[in-house]
Parts: sequence; C-alpha cells; structure tokens
Amino acid sequence: MPTPDTPTDKRIAPDNTTDNAPASTPRQRSLWQRLRGWGFTLLLFAVLYSVLSWWRQPVMPANPNLQLQDYQGHEIDIAALSTDTPVLVYFWGSWCSVCHITSPTINNLSATGAYPVVTVAIKSGDKQTLGQYLQTENLSFTTINDSDGRIFADWQGQVTPSYVIINDGKMTQGLTGIQPAWSLRLRLWLSDLLH
Repeated sequence: MPTPDTPTDKRIAPDNTTDNAPASTPRQRSLWQRLRGWGFTLLLFAVLYSVLSWWRQPVMPANPNLQLQDYQGHEIDIAALSTDTPVLVYFWGSWCSVCHITSPTINNLSATGAYPVVTVAIKSGDKQTLGQYLQTENLSFTTINDSDGRIFADWQGQVTPSYVIINDGKMTQGLTGIQPAWSLRLRLWLSDLLH
C-alpha cells in the first residue's frame, strides 16, 4: 500500500530538451575529440616552448659592457640608447639556420625606426666576411662583430637566435628562438610603457 509521500505515478518528468535537437553523430564526436587532442597538444607545446625559452634566455652580466663598436668601427652605446626608449639586442650567427628566418624580421623592425635595434653576430668571421654576408643577405641593421663569441658568453647565451630588451641600461626581457615581429613590437612597447 503506497504511503502518502510515495508517488503512485511512475512517469518520468520530461526534461527541458527539445525533441527536434539532433543527436551528435559518431563522426561529430570523433572530430570533437581530435580537436580537443590537438588543442591540448598545442597548449602543451606553447607551455614547453615558453619554459625552454625562459630557461635558455641570455642573462645580463653583473657589469655588462654596453659600449661597443659595430663591425665598421662606429661606437654603439646601448645604455645611452636605452634611456629614452627600449633597445632590442639580437644575438645571431651567419651559420645559424634559424637566424636565416629571423634576421629579415629583425632587419624590418630596425628599418621602421620605432625602436633601436643592435645585433651581435656571433662567430661569423672577420669584419670583411661579416660585411659581405650582411650585404649578400640585404641586412642593414647595426651589427657588432663578436668574432670569438666572448660577448655572447658574457651574457651566458646558450642558443641562437636570442633576444634581450634593455631599458634604461637594464635587461627587462630575454627570449630565444623564432619570434614574430608583432611579439617583439609588443614586448618593446610594454617595456616602454612600464618604464
């Protein structure tokens, strides 16, 4: 005998879904699972790439030499350049395959004149060899010849290409690997904004 609290009608209450909603097909579920898998893989790659870039970034020496000469003998004072606006320092080598991709981007960024760009060519030959390489590759950015790699070693550089943003004589950011122009512009702008 049913109690007053026990419903005698065993009908299930209708849910709030519409009867016209199509059920997902196995193909749709499979596509969704693949997209989630790719998204997770891309996220994992981005995190690992960021951690590796941070770990391998150059480290500013305690007493850095920021007054150098370019390969043509012109004085370059990075500390003085960085008092008004951040300076991008780009470490690269003529022998570096990735630098063949990144150097034109840095050259274009330098040509805009929005921010000073100083590059350091690591173990890329003597002044004449470096000059010929720059001319052949159509690179016109300011270049310091680090023919023996001492400058890069002072910065504890591990990989090329590497980038350092210097603002008011101090390193604000360090990066490695392929960096798109928009990312470098954004980082320079933020460094300028937070100065």
